[in-house]
Amino acid sequence: MIRIESDRLHLRTFVETDAKKLAQLLQRNKYFWATYEPLHDAEYYTEEAQYRKILEGIHLQRSNREYSFGIFTKDEEELIGHISLYAIKRLPYNSAFIGYSIDERYTGKGIATEAVKEVVQFGLNVVNLHRIEAYVSPKNIASVKVLEKANFKKEGLLRELLYINGSWEDHYIYALLQEDYYRKNN
Repeated sequence: MIRIESDRLHLRTFVETDAKKLAQLLQRNKYFWATYEPLHDAEYYTEEAQYRKILEGIHLQRSNREYSFGIFTKDEEELIGHISLYAIKRLPYNSAFIGYSIDERYTGKGIATEAVKEVVQFGLNVVNLHRIEAYVSPKNIASVKVLEKANFKKEGLLRELLYINGSWEDHYIYALLQEDYYRKNN
């Protein structure tokens, strides 16, 4: 298990016993998150499905292809979001994507930005990535702000990238390079 502590948060990779809390988080935010990501079938929101998803994540972590973290309150009592480095590619790319979702009750408090900054630091320093990318809907102003506060740069617009709840949606691609991160933080 990998743990990351920040000022207000405790991030750690998911373990099997998190399945119930993860299913509850997903159920609570099903319609809130559906604005920017597809709704899933009913099975997806069950503890059993999340248990299987966590096992898959553990397998991907062991092969250094994905790191899925729960975002917990500092006391680790409440799961308030999730964040992942995924689709990790090694040379010649040495890159990954970052994705995150925060419980609706905790939005607007800087939690996503704090979590993104911590996972970026992990990705660049521990996983030794050269580039971290993110897709974000132009309509998702809050998430655009998170990426920009974490020093990601908008590189372009990907037209009709994702099919979300009945329509093809454009997405920006943002990226942060290792050299930009070190230049900004040293």
